[in-house]
Amino acid sequence: MVTTARIHASPRRPRRAEGAAAKSKFRPEIQGLRSLAVLMVVSYHIWFGRVSGGVDVFLLISAFLMTLQFTGRFEQQRPRALIRHWLHLFRRLLPAVVVVLTATLLAAYFLMPRSRWVDILNQGWASLFYYQNWVLQKAAVNYYATDHSLASPLQHFWSLSIQGQVFILWPIIFAGAAWLAHRYKLRYRALLTYIFGAIFLVSLTYSIIFTATNQALAYFDTFARLWEFALGTLVALVLPGLYVAKSARVVLGWLGIAAMLSCGILLQVQTAFPGFVALWPTLAAACVIVAGQSGSRLGVDRILSSKFLVRLGDNSYALYLWHWPILVIALAWSGKDHAGWLSGTVIVALSLVLAFLTTKYVEKPLREWKWPEVRRRRAAIAVVACLAAACVPLGGFTGYQQWEKAAAAERAYRDNPGARVFDANYVDQADKSAPLAPSVELAAGDWPVFDGGCKSDDAALTNICSNDKPFASKQILVLGSSHAHVWSTPLLELADKRGWDVQVITKGYCPVTLTKDKKITQECVDFNKETLEKAIAMKPDLVLTTSTRTDADPGTSEFVDASWVSEMKRLNDAGIPVVAIRDTPRMKEPVPDCLASHKDNFSACDANRHAIFADTNPADAIAGQIPATAFLDFTSFFCNDKTCPAVIGNVMVYKDDNHVTRTYMSTLAPYFEQMFLSATGWT
Repeated sequence: MVTTARIHASPRRPRRAEGAAAKSKFRPEIQGLRSLAVLMVVSYHIWFGRVSGGVDVFLLISAFLMTLQFTGRFEQQRPRALIRHWLHLFRRLLPAVVVVLTATLLAAYFLMPRSRWVDILNQGWASLFYYQNWVLQKAAVNYYATDHSLASPLQHFWSLSIQGQVFILWPIIFAGAAWLAHRYKLRYRALLTYIFGAIFLVSLTYSIIFTATNQALAYFDTFARLWEFALGTLVALVLPGLYVAKSARVVLGWLGIAAMLSCGILLQVQTAFPGFVALWPTLAAACVIVAGQSGSRLGVDRILSSKFLVRLGDNSYALYLWHWPILVIALAWSGKDHAGWLSGTVIVALSLVLAFLTTKYVEKPLREWKWPEVRRRRAAIAVVACLAAACVPLGGFTGYQQWEKAAAAERAYRDNPGARVFDANYVDQADKSAPLAPSVELAAGDWPVFDGGCKSDDAALTNICSNDKPFASKQILVLGSSHAHVWSTPLLELADKRGWDVQVITKGYCPVTLTKDKKITQECVDFNKETLEKAIAMKPDLVLTTSTRTDADPGTSEFVDASWVSEMKRLNDAGIPVVAIRDTPRMKEPVPDCLASHKDNFSACDANRHAIFADTNPADAIAGQIPATAFLDFTSFFCNDKTCPAVIGNVMVYKDDNHVTRTYMSTLAPYFEQMFLSATGWT
């Protein structure tokens, strides 16, 4: 995405390899191709809310140009030369990244909800060190991380991260091939063709299979994208020996451009890539590259080589960097979910201006700076200086949040009583100006913490957790959905006191039921069948789960699933008692965002109790059918007669729109202990 369309001619290149283009090291039509690709990305993102396939074109072009560069330096494939290459490369890449990252952090601080700061900081580090795609890959299907659907202003760094990883890997492959060719008297170009041909086939096969089974993960997967780079490399390797007539070049060029521009219109790129469908834009770009300088006035290269597109190509890297954070921050500030034609035009114009300024006053001067090129040590100093310039605001912001968290923890018992305000003996000594706990920024990660950790399958939305007490006197198994999972916090505090073992097997969106409905999938039903068999085989001393469901459709009251009683009866008949807890509220919108928008009126984020709960607990009607199941109802700790507050005792009750925070559950622990021990008789 950032390699310029300037190449080093190979001394062994056949005379007919590139036609007119062979006379020059500069390929203006490729620079124009990059311009079209970035315009596709920007316009589709801003005006159409779609993915265009332009990024795939960028990836192919970068590999093509890098290959021409390395095959023209056969004698320089030594470790020291590689280190110099990497230092030179990242010295060019990082300055613009640092400028955009710093500006985005500053804008996010003033214009975006505090609930999104932690995510932006984490992605800032990932973007700076080129592993953003791995962060997004994990978040892509992580139920617990994607309750807020708004995009990160740094999300677009995923492609730059994959590109950066390939910029490290590809030179190693070139160097290894050069060593093998020299050691065993092999033809360097032929050996490279075999190597990258194998990478292309293996990666494409993997990409097709992975995309078909889990497209959300595959989209950000490095190995699922390697074939796109390998295709660009193969084009560069075979092109010198390829003869294409002038008329065919004209046809190839226009065919490639037409296919590339129509890709985002005809295909649902965001739900189909990067499998075999991504061959469409990459092969289209390959056609344009093969067409090269056609020498015909009818060739598409005349348009691609125009001064406007070539100049825009010079600014394409910065334009890609700027357009996405400007779009996301503008939408967050305005409260809109998409840009209109007028606002979108303003965003594009601002992106172009900032891209031009960044290229002219940051990227170009530092790229042409001669001092770092004299010695590797100087180049290393320049790279470290760039990293430090971004690490200072990132580290400062991160450190401040950790300090704020630690300071709040020291004052929590007094200033953030939470459920203790319901205690008849409670005396309010809280500082009225004390901040909420957890803070809006940290609420998203306020889940139960297990000493033994959790094995989480993000694709299946499952969590298998333990408090790591294998020789305990009693074993408790938590089953159900994420709403059962959050009750692990008070249970763990009680278990730590008593030395009990707690095991958790839960699945997001999957309460204990064997009945499919609009919200319960067959996958959930199968999971519950399997989990129930595991529970009977484990024979724990007790199973804890939820009884009712508050996720009913509008107009339908809280209910108990039809098959729930039979499942509890199977456990009871197997000699396993059950504690079933009434479901917790579901709020009207994500609470952290709402609180950030209503800093002086938290009650604006409260929910109507009667829109959530039935007038009487639906579990009361079926309690007599399963006498070995005890029913607990903590609704009075979440709701009064009319509303379910978003904040209780200066504690944020919900981390999103329906999951109770670990902080609030911890304040509820003493009352949970009383009711749990009373129900079980475990004195």
